[in-house]
Amino acid sequence: MSNFPWLTVTGAVPLVGALAIALVPGRSAAADEAGQRARDRLAKQIALVFSLITLALSLVMAVEFKPGGPRFQFAQTYQWIPQFGVHYAVGVDGIALVLIVMTTILMPVVLLASWNDAEGLAGPAGETPPRRSVKTYFILMMVLETMMIGVFGATDVFLFYVFFEAMLIPMYFMIGSYGVGKRQYAAVKFLLYSLLGGLLMLVAVIALYVYSASGNRPGTFLFLPLTHLALSATVQKWLFLGFFIAFAIKAPLWPFHTWLPDAATAAQPGAAVLLVGVLDKVGTFGMLRYCLELFPAGAHYFTPVILVLAVAGILYAAIVAIGQKDMKRLIAYTSVSHFGLIILGVFAMTSQGQVGATLYMVNHGFATGALFLIAGFLIVRRRSSQIADFGGVQKVAPVLAGLFLISGLAGLALPGLSTFVSEFLVLIGTFTRYEVAAIFATLGIILAAIYILWMYQRTMTGPVRDEVAAMPDLRARELWAVGPLIALIIVLGVYPRPVINIINPAVHQTLVHVRSTDPVPPHPASALKNGSNP
Repeated sequence: MSNFPWLTVTGAVPLVGALAIALVPGRSAAADEAGQRARDRLAKQIALVFSLITLALSLVMAVEFKPGGPRFQFAQTYQWIPQFGVHYAVGVDGIALVLIVMTTILMPVVLLASWNDAEGLAGPAGETPPRRSVKTYFILMMVLETMMIGVFGATDVFLFYVFFEAMLIPMYFMIGSYGVGKRQYAAVKFLLYSLLGGLLMLVAVIALYVYSASGNRPGTFLFLPLTHLALSATVQKWLFLGFFIAFAIKAPLWPFHTWLPDAATAAQPGAAVLLVGVLDKVGTFGMLRYCLELFPAGAHYFTPVILVLAVAGILYAAIVAIGQKDMKRLIAYTSVSHFGLIILGVFAMTSQGQVGATLYMVNHGFATGALFLIAGFLIVRRRSSQIADFGGVQKVAPVLAGLFLISGLAGLALPGLSTFVSEFLVLIGTFTRYEVAAIFATLGIILAAIYILWMYQRTMTGPVRDEVAAMPDLRARELWAVGPLIALIIVLGVYPRPVINIINPAVHQTLVHVRSTDPVPPHPASALKNGSNP
């Protein structure tokens, strides 16, 4: 089984699914409404089946993965463009593996929750949904899943860049063609910001190849050989910036974040989950994988500035979230705050910080995914995303309100839920080296309690508004969609060890490469010797 191309097949299955959906007959003027609905339903079912196959393959990889084995497993390397040293090279370490599994778990969940998204049922009341192709929407989702698996699995920097940029296309159309409100403005803003970052990274990628080809050596884009390049500190600083700004925009890190609230608000809830839960993780994954290991001197040089930006993002986004009136926009700002914590853990350069940051990427995907999806269910029922349009929902839809509360409590990192473990590790790992940054970041927990509980209070409690009095509770399909995420939030909050065991070796190798070790706490005897009294 070790020779089987698990990673390539896992990434190819959604693409095959997209082709299968494309073969479903499209919309025809001669077709009756019942026939069209049947074809649309078939397209959705094909997408769901192929996403479940992809999930099964990723779980097999997780079982077969050996944390104590080689760093990159399920690896394949083939020449792609020999003249430029470009390879089709894929492989996963523990960090990439858990993010791929997170992606494949979220995709069938999103497909189930997005069953009617293409029909525009999550739009504002009174807005006539445009006539959209259901088939195309689910093709875009399948293609996007292939790109997301590819970007985490690539071990050739040029191949990574190709997937990094290719992800933009399906998401651009999912926002611009299938979104609500100012969808075209949000889609263009998302695309322009991302392309600007990608252009800077492309310059740095080309420069890396040029430096790898110096001294009459054959140039390469392969990740591991590039980590051994002897680059001067000045060169590392400039190339680090090229990669880091692209990842900071994608993450998004304050002040590069302004595209996210617009995009997440305009996107359908399922698309917003993929945007915030997976695509944005490429930014923090890239910082951990490429910024630190390719340019360790540059990473150390810019760490103080990045920590300041991360803490500013944690506090700024949390404060702004408190004042939001739109439910999806509020959740988007909470994610900006959470990404500040993830970046803080990455650049604390301690084992606890980086393990916590990686675990936070996974847990944030599940917690924020659940929050976005349940908010989407609310919006479909009320035909409004304005918090003020709700009230008393828990009395008419108690299951919906209860799951909304659990996912919200995960958003504020309540002990016993998955995000608490991640946040605790990040803050502990940061405090051992940067006490002030950790103390200010801790204030974000207090602010999180305010924006989450206040949103719950305004939407779920109080007198029942006339407009929500007839609101139905969650249906079976919706429970199947959000139920697995709620279960994972609870299970990983109680027993995160299996995931941490997979992540640990990869984090250790990263820290060794950047020549960073965990701070040693002072020994009590030395503290007394230095003048402390018992």
